Amino acid sequence: MLINNKVMYPKHPPLEKAYNKTLLVIESCNTEEQLTVASKMVKNFKNLYKQVGYPKSLSYNLENTLKLKKLWY
Repeated sequence: MLINNKVMYPKHPPLEKAYNKTLLVIESCNTEEQLTVASKMVKNFKNLYKQVGYPKSLSYNLENTLKLKKLWY
């Protein structure tokens, strides 16, 4: 379930923390270099949680947020 663009999974707190942290990093980026690091975080998130299974909407939301942020820079 999404609440204010943040994920809430009571059964998977590490997933929730990782998703929210990655989302906050993307939103706080101010330079192109920071966006490059944020894209690596998104890639790491996808690789890690692909092994255990997670909703694909989380990956889509992270990538979409990253793309929108890149348009500003």
